[in-house]
Amino acid sequence: MSVDTLPPPMTTEAEKGEEAPFRVLVRAFFRSPAAIAGFVLLTAIIGLALLAPLIAPQNPYDLNQLDIMDSRLPPGSQSMTGMIFWLGTDDQGRDMLSGIIYGLRISLGVGVSSALFAALFGASLGLLAAYVGGRTETAIMRIVDLQLSFPSILVALMILAFLGKGILNVVLALVIVEWATYARAARGTALVERRKEYMEAAESLAIPRWRILFVHLLPNCLPPLIVIATVQVARAISLEATLSFLGLGVPITEPSLGLLVANGYQYMLSGMTWISFYPGVALLITVVAINLVGDRLRDVLNPRGRE
Repeated sequence: MSVDTLPPPMTTEAEKGEEAPFRVLVRAFFRSPAAIAGFVLLTAIIGLALLAPLIAPQNPYDLNQLDIMDSRLPPGSQSMTGMIFWLGTDDQGRDMLSGIIYGLRISLGVGVSSALFAALFGASLGLLAAYVGGRTETAIMRIVDLQLSFPSILVALMILAFLGKGILNVVLALVIVEWATYARAARGTALVERRKEYMEAAESLAIPRWRILFVHLLPNCLPPLIVIATVQVARAISLEATLSFLGLGVPITEPSLGLLVANGYQYMLSGMTWISFYPGVALLITVVAINLVGDRLRDVLNPRGRE
């Protein structure tokens, strides 16, 4: 038999078993019409944010492209240069459609980065508390309880009042606000996994503690953390929008969706509702899409909640 006529390599049962759970989870996720709608919306929103320089009709951050004579034009108006403002303009003459597309980049960037750093910090402390136990666990969890006892918006306002405006300061404030949620969830899951046989086997082999925590324990604690991270991204976006609306969020030169809403608030009673309305709708759609995906992930990754 020649090399060309050799049959293709067969897939072992172990390889099939490794692929099957993922395929089952994917099928279960897309079994919900609401999850499909949320996934499509979220994919479109992320695509708009990533391709903003190519899609947006105008760069709202470039002052050379702005004309004060185009300020507060209603939707569908045309500028002196022939450009059509499909969603109108704000008080600075910025195209609202371009501002929303670029604002999505700021809002999503702040939400995703703050959730990621909070998950890394909080999950690490939660795993450490569950694995070490004793006074270390008590100290960490008392700090978590203290953190969760304060309203998130109050803590974020206090931090930003001290640090000042800025994207990095907003991300830092959101990380400080969110890390305790991940720590509590990681500890609860790790306490269950801590009693299983694979953990005893890893400890009997004299594996370093950091390897046991992050190579053996952490992967088995990821499902609930992934669900929490999805929900926390939406929460971080909403919280950042609130902070920007109150004037303590991102700088005015790089407006997020919340700041775009705040820019048009003073014109609401003058009939210029489009300045705040369209960014508010974009913010609402973004948060709803993320929540739809997060709710479905929670149902799929929870064995007792699977269909």
